[in-house]
Amino acid sequence: MSVPHSPNATLSPFLQRAKPMMQSIIATLEKEYAFVSILGTDVAGTRYGLSRYDCTIRDALWNSRGFVIRVYKDGAFSEYAFNHIPDDLNEISEALKFSKLRSFESFRYPEYEESPLVDSYTGPCLIRPNTWTVSQHIDAMKNMLARGLAISEAVVDLKLAIEETEWNKLYLSGKRELSQNYRMVQCYINPIVREGENTKYAFRGIARQGGLEIVEEMEQAIEPTLREALMLLKSEPIPPGVYEVICSPEISGLLAHEAFGHGVEMDMFVKRRAKSVAYLGKPIGSPLVRMHDGARAAANQPGSYLFDDEGVLGSDTTIIEDGIFKSGISDLLSALRLKTPPTGNGRRESYERKAYARMTNTFFQPGKQTKDEMIRSISDGVLLEKMASGMEDPKNWGIQCMVHYGYEIKDGRVTGRVFSPIIMTGYVPDLLADISMVSGDFELSGSGACGKGYKEFVKVSDGGPYIKTKARLG
Repeated sequence: MSVPHSPNATLSPFLQRAKPMMQSIIATLEKEYAFVSILGTDVAGTRYGLSRYDCTIRDALWNSRGFVIRVYKDGAFSEYAFNHIPDDLNEISEALKFSKLRSFESFRYPEYEESPLVDSYTGPCLIRPNTWTVSQHIDAMKNMLARGLAISEAVVDLKLAIEETEWNKLYLSGKRELSQNYRMVQCYINPIVREGENTKYAFRGIARQGGLEIVEEMEQAIEPTLREALMLLKSEPIPPGVYEVICSPEISGLLAHEAFGHGVEMDMFVKRRAKSVAYLGKPIGSPLVRMHDGARAAANQPGSYLFDDEGVLGSDTTIIEDGIFKSGISDLLSALRLKTPPTGNGRRESYERKAYARMTNTFFQPGKQTKDEMIRSISDGVLLEKMASGMEDPKNWGIQCMVHYGYEIKDGRVTGRVFSPIIMTGYVPDLLADISMVSGDFELSGSGACGKGYKEFVKVSDGGPYIKTKARLG
């Protein structure tokens, strides 16, 4: 599941034109600074939306075009972001003098030495998005909308969206030239159903690096997603309590992301905001628990890339191995501060924003049991099926996950009873220690985005197998 390389990545015309300028800036600034790098980004795309009541066409959320320079001198890093080609390089030199990265201003960083590297990556794409007209996008969704509305009179609305983006990045320094180009298509299905005063919804997102061939999966998912929403009309609140639970791959991903993902972002170690730092090298969960994160750990996912926004190659980081907490994930500055190798997790929301330690593809590794074996092992529990949202407190290791719905399990079988919505809470070490079965299945998904707190959004994927554990539900 590694990210493939291409020796001939095709960058956008904007970055191709800017490359000589970037090289000139590096040559000029290297006379004054011990280290100079420039990241050029060009992300462009469109989101097409359709529902029973409206049609929208707008720029994709991720659209961004510009540059960020990073320099090092006398123990400090400085950065300067801009979105134009400057007439006078003195403008950049003056700006860099007043732009120290203030988060770690009091710390003198050791001199950073990059190893020489030239590499590139081009993502897969069977049907290029720019081969479809606006009408073709809308017509494809019109057909899906008509099919969905015809399924039941209870369908109030069906909101559909196709978002396509092309990502181009070029990283240059005195020793490195790295480029990557890939397309990403995200499809969203959101039916709303009603019987009397009872209103429910369902949601399905499909996202992956690739082209409009992904829309075929959207077409196939229309009816199952509508049936899911209609099923929820018969759902009921769950009696609060501690349950044995089976987490679907989607909920396993939510658990990996919220329970242990944010808590091991190593800038939180530097800021002393992560309880996990005290557990490095120690047991943190059941021996069945094996967790990874990495841009090179899964092919063609939204969180996959060749290099991060600091010019560090993406990796496959083993976070937990056989229940032992092995490693966190780091941006470059956190790694330098902590004297650990950077893991290639330094990511920016855009060229204008600071790089933070961020997740990429975060998941539990599969085990050997089956979903059916798990169900048969439970006398009174819940099969948790669909995520809604989640949050955690890395400092105290509490977790709260919103689960859209779950199925009752009684005497080793799934009954017809459905609970919705469900709030899952707990203390992270307890949740991980109580994992008693892990299936051989494996699924990843990444149709959403992850913020650092309430901002700094980036694309991520998460998932894993079915997992059996204990949790408080309400």
